[in-house]
Amino acid sequence: MIHVQSVTRTYGATVAVDDISFHVGAGQIVGFVGPNGAGKSTMLKMLATFLRPTAGTVAVAGFDTVADALQVRQRIGYLPGDTPLYRDMVVEDLVRFVGAAHGLLGGALAAALARVIDMCGIGPVLALRVRECSTGFRQRVGLSCALIHDPPILLLDEPTHGFDPLQVMAFRDLLTRLKQDRAILFSTHIIADVEAVSDRVLIIHQGRLLGDGTLAELEQRTGTPGLENIFAQLVSVGVERRP
Repeated sequence: MIHVQSVTRTYGATVAVDDISFHVGAGQIVGFVGPNGAGKSTMLKMLATFLRPTAGTVAVAGFDTVADALQVRQRIGYLPGDTPLYRDMVVEDLVRFVGAAHGLLGGALAAALARVIDMCGIGPVLALRVRECSTGFRQRVGLSCALIHDPPILLLDEPTHGFDPLQVMAFRDLLTRLKQDRAILFSTHIIADVEAVSDRVLIIHQGRLLGDGTLAELEQRTGTPGLENIFAQLVSVGVERRP
């Protein structure tokens, strides 16, 4: 459902994403892991049609993200890393507004709202303004907005930012339930999140994709047990080879 082919993105002389190729199929959770500044957010922004690739092609649900951007946006749920929300809006009004923007009306909107309230656990803050919510609850509200239209593809950038341990466990359980009929790509620098739920792992550093596979495949390839050790090994080798 997500196909990235030979994609590069530059900002002037800076190469943020460097000739990356990968895919994510339906029913898969793929963890996109790398240190801060590795290129994760830039790649997600290209998938979400906020940025155009400098080179290469990006297709989501069979639609090119440049030529068919509107078709792509209708089929994705996107949670950006900075969780941009209207801070003065009441939480329930905000989620309703996002649902209506996706074309949900009347009973369909009411049903979708009830679904994400339960799914994301935002019931306790429905009557609060967004600015009155804790960081963790703002993340949950952002996730509710990403899920309100029941998209087949989820793009989540650092989704557990601000979560306490119980919220992290609930989020992992939610991802596992959501993946049954969806393709999910989530970025993080928290190795434990990736190990807990991912079917495959993408490891990125300095804009380059250093690893792509299941944990077992990456362990076999590197001869190293555990994702944390694999990550450290691949990143250190990547730094040594960087011109």
